[in-house]
Amino acid sequence: MQTSSAPEQKQIVDPEALRERYRIERDKRLRPEGADQYLEPSGRFAHLEADPWADTDPREPVNVEVTTAIIGAGFAGLAAGVRLVEAGIDDLCLIDSAGGVGGVWYWNRYPGAMCDTAAMIYLPFLEETGHRPSAKYVPGSEIHEHAQRIADQYGLCDNALFSTQVTGMTWDSTAHRWVISTDRGDEIRARFVTMGTGPLNRPKLPGIEGLETFEGHCFHTSRWDWDYTGGDRHGSPMTALADKRVGIVGTGATAVQCIPVLGRDSRELFVFQRTPSSIDVRANVDLDPEFFDDLEPGWQQRWLLNFATLQTGGFADEDLVMDGWTDISQRIRDRVIQMMGDLQGSGESFGPDLILRAYEESDDEKMNEIRARVDSIVRDPEVAEALKPWYRQLCKRPCFHDEYLQTYNLESVHLVDTDGRGVERVDASGVWVGDEHFELDCLVLASGFEVDIAPKARYEVVGRGGVTLQDYWSDGMRSLHGTYVHGFPNLFILGLSQGANLISNVTHNYTEAATRIASVIRHSLDGAGEVVEATEQAERDWVDQLDADGTGFIGNADCTPGYYNNEGREPGRKERLNAARFPEGPVAFFNLMHRWRTSGDFEGLEFC
Repeated sequence: MQTSSAPEQKQIVDPEALRERYRIERDKRLRPEGADQYLEPSGRFAHLEADPWADTDPREPVNVEVTTAIIGAGFAGLAAGVRLVEAGIDDLCLIDSAGGVGGVWYWNRYPGAMCDTAAMIYLPFLEETGHRPSAKYVPGSEIHEHAQRIADQYGLCDNALFSTQVTGMTWDSTAHRWVISTDRGDEIRARFVTMGTGPLNRPKLPGIEGLETFEGHCFHTSRWDWDYTGGDRHGSPMTALADKRVGIVGTGATAVQCIPVLGRDSRELFVFQRTPSSIDVRANVDLDPEFFDDLEPGWQQRWLLNFATLQTGGFADEDLVMDGWTDISQRIRDRVIQMMGDLQGSGESFGPDLILRAYEESDDEKMNEIRARVDSIVRDPEVAEALKPWYRQLCKRPCFHDEYLQTYNLESVHLVDTDGRGVERVDASGVWVGDEHFELDCLVLASGFEVDIAPKARYEVVGRGGVTLQDYWSDGMRSLHGTYVHGFPNLFILGLSQGANLISNVTHNYTEAATRIASVIRHSLDGAGEVVEATEQAERDWVDQLDADGTGFIGNADCTPGYYNNEGREPGRKERLNAARFPEGPVAFFNLMHRWRTSGDFEGLEFC
């Protein structure tokens, strides 16, 4: 069962016709409210703020002073903890609202959860912990277990405060300490604070009329209700769904992973699609533990730089990871080289226009392959047509899966394509799309998390002179290296924006940032000064350099709306700064930061 007004069209080869199709599909999905179309959990869904995986037992408030408080226990916080311990700084306090470590991998326990970046580079500290991933792409449970392994090995949970939400943080300029308050009545005084709240830290809801009136069972993928579905995160069948009509809203990265399992176990599955994802081959393989025996010490860092180099269009002797991320970038790079050769003797000059043309031609080739793959797998031509993504590959986060498209060949699985409009409304018994009603027993919301490329705290951070971080960043993020903020001494941010902004391998950003943060803190503790912060001039120079770079190749002209492109809205300076990246790319940024850290000068920082 599938509804769509999109014309059936097997392939579009002409570039201009393809751009027009992209524009038409984009315009269908533009919404004036932009990101405001999503809602915060409240009312019936207020429980999404709670933690179903831990018992929050009452405890006495904690009143302590520590050298470093680490806010966030995902891979960002764990990276900071590891590097600090390695630097001889183990007086730490890890704070997280979750009941344990893992960040998004603590919350995401839905069926089929898996990393979409190769485990050899996505899982940090493999050499340090001795862990050998079971496969090229490992399940969420293994990722969560690895986070726990890191914490255990480095003693990061010894003084941790879990199931604890930070409610405020204020700089005491007399004592040179951050004073942190929590919802458990705690007061933590910390000389240094690292903030690593991550870009995915709070579930969001689709703003569908009547959602709260649904009388069947309803839950969000980040709070999977195993009591209702049966089964478990390790792959046991969800036997309780055998007699259930299940609907799922959303077809992004999370839905792509859990839909095959829902399709297998449900009596009927209805997939409500606004925009199809780009589904490339995953080609996952198990890894023999002996594979790692032949790797020389320092192998993971070499793999990390190899991936970052190739994924951003650089050159390397070989592709160690060999996945969909590096494929498109190498195509663009090779086409640029070909075009440069063609220019010799023509009188034309090499410039940005040529690079853009190489990008467009390579992307057209890749996306035509992805759309052709849909035709080769999905047997129903109408369903296949509705599953084709009509946008550039990097307009939305690319997906890689070898069972998702095959799921639509099951008689019990129904694609309900809304032709870009989304679900119209929900009532007590089901979902409306146009004038068609779908009766459901269970509705799964795969609407994802609030995505904040720029760091965002759900509490007030008050710096020098009573200035809040929210006010300081009211016109856009301002920082030095994406880590240090003028007016907010001894505060260090681990994130993506205004640094490498390597979204294809998020954890690499964290380990690199943590290394230089630990060096700065060690330098301060060794007598450089009790207080360290970015100078106003250094911060201004850094931000001006980033802002001059603009938005890169992917603008809004033909990108379908999503969090990669400000939901289709033309970005202003604030949006540009919040998503800014180092102009010369991630590898150049990492190399620059290595030189900056090892010089010992820490240029742009002031110690006193």
